[in-house]
Amino acid sequence: MIHRIHELVWGPWLLLLFLGIGIAYTIKTGFFQVRKLPYWWMQTIGSIREEEDEKKGVTKFQTACTALAATIGTGNIVGVATALTAGGPGAIFWMWVSAAIGMMTGYAETMLGIRYRYRDHKGAWVCGPMVYLERGLKKPYLGMIYSFLCIMVSLGMGSMVQSNSIAETMEYSFGIPSVSIGIVLTAMVLLVILGGISRIAFVSERLIPISAGIYMLFSMVVIMSCFDKIPYIFQCIFNDAFQPISIFSGTAGYGISRSLQYGISRGVFSNEAGLGSMAVLHGAAEDTTPEQQGMWAMFEVFFDTILICTMTAFVILCMTEGDAAGSGYDGAALTAYSFSKRLGPLGQYVVSGAMLVFAFATIIAWYYLGRQAAGYLAESLKKRNKLYILQRILRGKIYTMLYLGAVFLGCLAKLETVWEFSDIWNGLMALPNIIALIVLMKEVKVPK
Repeated sequence: MIHRIHELVWGPWLLLLFLGIGIAYTIKTGFFQVRKLPYWWMQTIGSIREEEDEKKGVTKFQTACTALAATIGTGNIVGVATALTAGGPGAIFWMWVSAAIGMMTGYAETMLGIRYRYRDHKGAWVCGPMVYLERGLKKPYLGMIYSFLCIMVSLGMGSMVQSNSIAETMEYSFGIPSVSIGIVLTAMVLLVILGGISRIAFVSERLIPISAGIYMLFSMVVIMSCFDKIPYIFQCIFNDAFQPISIFSGTAGYGISRSLQYGISRGVFSNEAGLGSMAVLHGAAEDTTPEQQGMWAMFEVFFDTILICTMTAFVILCMTEGDAAGSGYDGAALTAYSFSKRLGPLGQYVVSGAMLVFAFATIIAWYYLGRQAAGYLAESLKKRNKLYILQRILRGKIYTMLYLGAVFLGCLAKLETVWEFSDIWNGLMALPNIIALIVLMKEVKVPK
């Protein structure tokens, strides 16, 4: 039943919605992500040194690292491998397409989040789709629904699925029992989240650039070692994405639909453009403007999917001669096999280390996401004098305890069903956000 619901939620209609809203914003802004590439690049990654000189509170770069921590995860290793085995090399082309137009979706939702954010009674920023659903769209109940779905995703995809990936990787690579991993991981997460958004941002700022840099370095070593294969890999990608014979019939038509479906869905799974999560994570930035944070969101989609996912894909395709499905491996095993084929045992440790760091960073970032949603939902229920017991659960330490419990249980559980169930919440969470992006489209502006 869960599998059928998953297929219904993540059917072609939802993928078309993701594509449609991205295309609409791309056209509305005159292809801003391409036309103004040098400009938004200098306004984001090119301005890091200036931020360090004028550091006050949580910086724009720290919020970008926190957002990258939430998006760079299993999708960059497992998701890419699955897309290649299930959808063929052409899936990578459609992943690029989803990222290119998703950059403007990420820009729009982050800009709206910063525009409508406000400070709560403790002086902390409250930001995200729930805020612009309430204050921009004037639909507070949609904001409450989004918050509830965000909480469910944080307890599933944000914590249990990620901790399960860590436990399986560590047990497979180093033989460490899952219970021991669960205890240590839960303690490490607790130490970080006790410091709030400042500590989460601090840890993310150090984890993500270093770990992503090491992963990209070893990826480039593998790719450059088979430099002569790169033209053939590009040929495989484009031939598979645009099969010239019987494009709308027979096996070619089926191949097109499969590569498009897996490319777009795995692209969304990796960079989260359209889900609204980036708008929540960027809310803590001080001394910024909606346009500046929107451009940081664009950079994150670019870095996550067009850079890291592409490197993973090229490593796999180079090592499997363009036939990932014929390797006999899938998921993280396929990525580890591809690295190991060129780097030996070191390749497996590279993938294991990347999985460990990326998943840990995702866990701490999603705690903040879920905590923000829980605080908003509790405050909304309090205003309406409803569900007092639920208010108590959402406030204070109870949500933190639930989250840490989910992290620990994720290390012990078999999560095939939990993964699909979490993915359902993920897809449903996008719906109110996309509604807001459609209705509030006139309010989204880009720098001239």
